[in-house]
Amino acid sequence: MSSSEDDLIRRIQSDMLDSYDEELEMELDDGSPRDLSAEARVARRTYFKELFRMQGELVKLQDWVVKTGHKVVVIFEGRDAAGKGGAIKRITQRLNPRVCRVAALPAPNDRERTQWYFQRYVSHLPAAGEIVLFDRSWYNRAGVERVMGFCNDEQYEEFFRTVPEFEKMLVRSGIQVIKYWFSISDEEQHTRFLGRIHDPLKQWKLSPMDLESRARWEDYTRAKEVMLARTHIPDAPWWVVQAVDKKKARLNCIHHLLQQMPYEETEHPPVVLPPRVRHDDYERQPVPQNIIVPEIY
Repeated sequence: MSSSEDDLIRRIQSDMLDSYDEELEMELDDGSPRDLSAEARVARRTYFKELFRMQGELVKLQDWVVKTGHKVVVIFEGRDAAGKGGAIKRITQRLNPRVCRVAALPAPNDRERTQWYFQRYVSHLPAAGEIVLFDRSWYNRAGVERVMGFCNDEQYEEFFRTVPEFEKMLVRSGIQVIKYWFSISDEEQHTRFLGRIHDPLKQWKLSPMDLESRARWEDYTRAKEVMLARTHIPDAPWWVVQAVDKKKARLNCIHHLLQQMPYEETEHPPVVLPPRVRHDDYERQPVPQNIIVPEIY
């Protein structure tokens, strides 16, 4: 086997391991897989340490958003397999879903296709004290819809005429708009797609549209370049996250997001657990055995 094939296998295995790490991030685990080098184990521990530290800061940010009534929209865009979902998962992992929620809209239905293009997104915008993370957004029109021919030239140009004014309107109404583009290389997307093909737990992530996007890499590149050039405005600028290394991309994105708001720690009254109230006339009834889940483990 050639060195390039060895490297490809190593990267696919690393990508698969990263997906399993999602279930291990609730605690720092020194029992790293044996095939990791000492350097890789140190880097992994450093990643977890920084992730947990910044997730603590995200909790402080959340409290500040609630206290001040701030409204935030964070848009995550990028190619398929760029790592948007992984970053969103780490941001929301320890936050209150009533405060910080994710909007991941499916393809528009027949009725929505006849609406004003931005209409179906409006209902997902935040109220006071809320953060909404868009896992893809109205920028679908500038990307997949343009490349795959789901919109015509007139609709495409109308989008670019409208979106700056739409976002300026959101900002004037008190909604902060933060836009991230996750950037990966052609080679890295190829590797991640192979990882999904060979990992039965991730094959569901591959759609026919994803596979088609590989063949149209250059078309997506041109569409991205036009989008960034025509929608990078002072009120809602684009920020590019270098995402070939997924762990570094998550940390860099979270660190940058924390810098975008002047949050400070919110004081809370001490939490006191009330005493358990007991009544002499209460008797707990036994649970019927036929409805108890079998204890296999």
